[in-house]
Amino acid sequence: MEGTAVICRTGSSRTRWAATALACFAALALAGCSSSSSSSPPTAPPSTASSAVSSTLPPTAVPSTSLSQAAVGLPACPNGSLKVSQGLGQGYAGGVYEVIDFTNTSGSTCTLYGYPGVSLVSGPPYVQIGLAAKRDTSSPVKTITLAPGGVANALLQIVDALNFPTSTCSPAAATDLQVYPPGQTVAAYLPNQSEACAEPVQTTFIGPVLAGSGGQG
Repeated sequence: MEGTAVICRTGSSRTRWAATALACFAALALAGCSSSSSSSPPTAPPSTASSAVSSTLPPTAVPSTSLSQAAVGLPACPNGSLKVSQGLGQGYAGGVYEVIDFTNTSGSTCTLYGYPGVSLVSGPPYVQIGLAAKRDTSSPVKTITLAPGGVANALLQIVDALNFPTSTCSPAAATDLQVYPPGQTVAAYLPNQSEACAEPVQTTFIGPVLAGSGGQG
């Protein structure tokens, strides 16, 4: 066996030769057992599988500071911060289009979103005639940012009440437009001499606020 040397020598006598041979075989057997029990199998190289797997795992995600911070939005334009005025008007066969402007008269930037509330009224004291303007959804609704002095506008369509049978319309002369800016509870009144329907016939349609002025009437 490797690392173990056993030297056997025999004499001339047959009896001595047999005894010596038995002793040698015993020595060889003991040497083999000792060698096999003392030698251990070579140590296997450390497996790289676990390290390879761990190296492919993504690092722990670190929350982004920008994502954890809430965006600070601008406030809606409050009551009394807007001047409401009438812009350009354009007639067509059977009605008229009127532009309504909203000017930020405050010293702070604010926003408008959605539709103004518009009705034809008579007065004073002001009394609504017929139905309020129906929302025209053909234009997308957007948040409009108004710096101090900035202007937004909304387009109003008024259908002439005389287009409808008197029995179903009951025409009535309006004196003003009653206008509530989006999100506000204080109305403004703009002179308007349209014919309205006292009965529930839809004659007015209003679009959402858009950026910019509709021009001066």
